[in-house]
Amino acid sequence: MFGSGKTELSINTAITLRKSSSKVALIDIDIISPYFRSRDEKLFLENMNIKVITAPERYMHADLPIIPPEVGGYISNKEFLTVIDAGGNEDGAIVLGSLNHFLENVDKKILFVINVFRPFSSTEEEIVRNIDKISRAARSKIDYLVNNSNIGPETTTDDIKTGEEIVLKVSKMTGIPAVFTSIDENIDYKGKLPIFRMKRFMKNSW
Repeated sequence: MFGSGKTELSINTAITLRKSSSKVALIDIDIISPYFRSRDEKLFLENMNIKVITAPERYMHADLPIIPPEVGGYISNKEFLTVIDAGGNEDGAIVLGSLNHFLENVDKKILFVINVFRPFSSTEEEIVRNIDKISRAARSKIDYLVNNSNIGPETTTDDIKTGEEIVLKVSKMTGIPAVFTSIDENIDYKGKLPIFRMKRFMKNSW
């Protein structure tokens, strides 16, 4: 859903993949949020030899529904480990669904990122409804759940644990495996799920 932390996770996943592969691409198809998007870190990522696929530079920061033509090529290219950063809510999932003719022919996994401290994602029932709506809009099943529950720099280990407990209940209700909990690299936490430590790129403006 919107604001769950998909972009932070996408950027950090691409960086992690780059440690084991020389061919990594990050596709930004988030045409929903005008705020923090993968394209904002394009220079940083390309300095790490991660190919960033986004709108042409003159339109890169415009709030326009632009999907670059090379997106399909990178999805289909088996030499690349490719991460797709999709927009939030059903509108973002519809964009992902429009690429289904490419995605259905490749080995892919779709992760549903959950932050229980975001609106309409605080209960198991709300999250299950969101999963159903978004998977239908994306025209694809959700393969894994990710607990990314946080309240920014104020996040405590109790907050992370609360999110983990809810996500595990959702996993049991839906049959979709919860694959890991993602946390800020500076937080010390051990829970029931494997931990994926992330460098924070999105900064508060105050």
